[in-house]
Amino acid sequence: MSSSRSQAYTDAGVNINAGNELVSRIKALVASTHTHGTLSDIGGFGGLFRPDVSGMQAPVLVASTDGVGTKLKLAAMFNKHDTVGIDLVAMSVNDILVQGAKPLFFLDYFATGSLDVEQAVEVVGGVAEGCRRAGCTLLGGETAEMPGMYAPGDYDLAGFCVGLVDNAQIVDGSGISVGDVVIGLASSGIHSNGYTLVRKLFEASGARPGDMVPGTDRSFRDVLLEPTIIYTDLLRSLLRDLHIKGMVHITGGGFYDNIPRVLPQPVCARIHFGSWGVPPVFSWLREQGGLTWPEMLQIFNCGIGFVLIVDRPTADEMMARLKPMQVNAWEIGVIEHRRDAESEQVEIEFE
Repeated sequence: MSSSRSQAYTDAGVNINAGNELVSRIKALVASTHTHGTLSDIGGFGGLFRPDVSGMQAPVLVASTDGVGTKLKLAAMFNKHDTVGIDLVAMSVNDILVQGAKPLFFLDYFATGSLDVEQAVEVVGGVAEGCRRAGCTLLGGETAEMPGMYAPGDYDLAGFCVGLVDNAQIVDGSGISVGDVVIGLASSGIHSNGYTLVRKLFEASGARPGDMVPGTDRSFRDVLLEPTIIYTDLLRSLLRDLHIKGMVHITGGGFYDNIPRVLPQPVCARIHFGSWGVPPVFSWLREQGGLTWPEMLQIFNCGIGFVLIVDRPTADEMMARLKPMQVNAWEIGVIEHRRDAESEQVEIEFE
């Protein structure tokens, strides 16, 4: 682009040439995510994707959108930007996995006050890595440079995912009944919720990014920015052969708010705290904040990133299957009769 034509906008704080350089730098990253069905590359006005609906009686699209939240503030504080893009993909992809959908494509939105090409390449590189882990195409996105909207070095991320499921295979929790088993899949750590509190406690603790998290041999920088697990491969494998009645992505609101989203009104989930391994970072957060475990489970995943609800025979088969796969999974509870319409649908035993 002619520098003279873009000079007025550059003087106003928007560097069009930097934006063009970013697109050039990320083309290969985006192309590395392309799956069967991708019909376009970045640069067009819209992304084109032809889904494979062969073998489906009634294909249904499933979509979800999310951001990374204030975990981005820690990424800026620690000057580490290569993992938050994975979180961005994970938050939307894991949400549509809950309903049994296969992720097809993802689009991202990156907004900043002044475009730092190196920083943006790191971030988009993480988005591309997340898409590869999810098995979906990074079909397109938007980079917005908005002087005055963000402090120097700050940026925001948002994105959405579209997936596909046959209507008859939708997992909606409607068949969950008394006696079913609650299985928890391990999280990789804090994932991407509760970070306003995490940041507050970290800053108040006086710890430094390079200090080791108590009980581990890893630094706060690495543990607090550990990306969210994307459960696509594992769940697609389980869904091929096993009947899963309900699934839950443990995000903001922890156990108490997320598990009821898939439970029929007459039942509740009784969770046995201590039946799984709680990563040391959660104990550190609890001690730093003077929090109770019920408070922790209202805010954080506390080591369980995804929940599956199945009948007893399926639970036995699932646990046997997961063991050689070296997946950390535990039976963490059972489905019981709800005491009454006013009682909570998640009851957690701490003894």
